[in-house]
Amino acid sequence: MTATSTPPSTSSPYAELKAPTTVRRLLTQPTTGPLFALLLACVFFSVSTDQFLTGGNFSLIVQQVMVVGTLAIGQTLIILTAGIDLSCGAVMAFGSIVIAKMAAEGSVPPLVAIALGLVVCGGFGLLNGLLVQKIPLPPFIVTLGMLNVAFALTHIYSEEQTVSNLPGPLTALGQTFPLGRTDITYGSLVTIGLFLLLAYALSSTGWGRHVYALGNSQEAARLNGIRTSRLTIGVYTAAGVLYGIAALLLISRTGVGDPQAGQTDNLDSITAVVLGGTSLFGGRGSVLGTFIGVLIVGVFRNGLQLMGVASIYQTLITGVLVILAVTVDQISRKKAR
Repeated sequence: MTATSTPPSTSSPYAELKAPTTVRRLLTQPTTGPLFALLLACVFFSVSTDQFLTGGNFSLIVQQVMVVGTLAIGQTLIILTAGIDLSCGAVMAFGSIVIAKMAAEGSVPPLVAIALGLVVCGGFGLLNGLLVQKIPLPPFIVTLGMLNVAFALTHIYSEEQTVSNLPGPLTALGQTFPLGRTDITYGSLVTIGLFLLLAYALSSTGWGRHVYALGNSQEAARLNGIRTSRLTIGVYTAAGVLYGIAALLLISRTGVGDPQAGQTDNLDSITAVVLGGTSLFGGRGSVLGTFIGVLIVGVFRNGLQLMGVASIYQTLITGVLVILAVTVDQISRKKAR
């Protein structure tokens, strides 16, 4: 009688661990928590109000956050380098007044006015970067001072007047096109395109890897051959240009150049970045996370408004979310040590 031997198992213990390891890796991604919070908020508001879960309302949410979202892209770049920019909203407002006033007065063609606005905002970013890197001064102090400079210049140049009667090219991005039964603005596509472009640049280029390295340790990055001074100045300048694009989107959305615009957008942009899982200490985060953070802010404000909640409570809830997000970041940093 011959004994039948059981064939040895070909399965490896690593195969059994592969799935849990993959799940664990996904759960520890910085964007996983924000994405879960966004989905949870969408489910809650969908149950709470019949008006939330419609194509038109989601298009409105994207329109409402496209300006802050564009600012938040620039803010993400700076925070990834362990900096911060408190001047972004004021710089955007000044850029919008430069574009609107030059174009409305007819002193230059509209497209030239747009280009000049981008150059002005980029110049603010360049100056911020030079002050942070060459003197050097803390980013908080530099951008706080620049906030006041840009705010004052906005009111001086505008003479406290809203600029109206703008030519068509300045408001073109506020126009819509139908997608099914939903109207989509061209400005929304510009914002989404910028998120995709910067997400690729940060994740798939040497420049992006250098930005992360700079945020982790400027000295270590320098010792590894990265030109940290040039990189820092370039990041702040790129952020300034993004603020100029946000200025154009602001004009296209409102149809005017408003000197009072953007006064709290600096805090809103930081809120979106933090909610998206980017660390305020630099070196960790993503533009994709910021996009999720922007949508969280937009969904909460839109949903609470549809529910009839007063705006002051919307601000309160946003503040609580920011504190929770920073707390989670601190806990995760301690566990990583």
